Amino acid sequence: MEQRIVSGDSQEGDNTLDTSLRPRSLAEYVGQDLIKSTLQIGITAARQRGEPLDHLLLYGPPGLGKTTLANIMATEMGVQIKTTSGPAIERPGDMVAILTQLHQDDILFVDEIHRLSRVVEEVLYPALEDFFVSWVIDKGLKARSMNLSIKPFTLIGATTRYGMLSAPLRNRFGSVHRLEFYDSAAMRTIVERSVRIMDIQAEPAGIKAIAKRARGTPRVANRLLRRVRDYAQVVADNVITEDVADAALAQLEVDDLGLDSIDRKVMLTIIEKFGGGPVGLDTIAASISEESETIEDVYEPYLLQLGFLDKTPRGRVATRNAYEHLGIEFEGDKNDTLQPTLF
Repeated sequence: MEQRIVSGDSQEGDNTLDTSLRPRSLAEYVGQDLIKSTLQIGITAARQRGEPLDHLLLYGPPGLGKTTLANIMATEMGVQIKTTSGPAIERPGDMVAILTQLHQDDILFVDEIHRLSRVVEEVLYPALEDFFVSWVIDKGLKARSMNLSIKPFTLIGATTRYGMLSAPLRNRFGSVHRLEFYDSAAMRTIVERSVRIMDIQAEPAGIKAIAKRARGTPRVANRLLRRVRDYAQVVADNVITEDVADAALAQLEVDDLGLDSIDRKVMLTIIEKFGGGPVGLDTIAASISEESETIEDVYEPYLLQLGFLDKTPRGRVATRNAYEHLGIEFEGDKNDTLQPTLF
């Protein structure tokens, strides 16, 4: 899959920018107010008792701040954080090595936790509940089980695919939170903060134009800001105005709601090839030569949030809003189901 500028997934060049712009405390973290309030209470209570935090699972579309929240939790608790990912832990021994190196109350952050293998998960279960690890060494008649106590710790898992976590693993998290797309006010605040940190000259209308196209995703907002900054530097005397932002993002084929050519292709396929739907996910995927999982995880969430698509028992349906956005005449009322929720 080609890299899209409006994708929430981390891309080459994002890491340095993400690190420099990442908030360091819950007070600096913009949006997700209910989650922040709950986490603040949990942090305060854990510190008062002198205990580690409850194991925490964060899920939702990429780019919304799951990794940032994990690092903030470590900072607020005054402990170290060990960061890894599901695909990086291939064998039970790898997990044992990580767990035995953790210090008292440390945080283990596992990104893409849904991609842990079952045998690795089984090492985690006793570690999460009773703070010991058990594994088998040797084979055949020489096989024997080894048990080792570990220091109390907190596991923070992050995933974009909550449904792919096994039930035994899900049930071992004391706190589960879904991160939602950010509203337009929060996105403007995030872009304004990044503008200050990056020392960019930007007018309020220019900031608003970028925030509106950021798909409710901070990572996308910062990526767009970087591209618009480059455009302003070359053709607009280093000042981001509304016209400069509009011109720069139009050049990148990002429209006024943050949709790119692939988003429009998905909607046009449903409307033009299948009469607006309903049409099955696999059929859409075959029609645009894309994997169904990619459509469901990457393209659909924002289109659903905008009210451009609807999920029905018979398949996906393009709504009246999708027709109007694409400038296509809408006939009938079968697809007239949702209204935009972000802007």
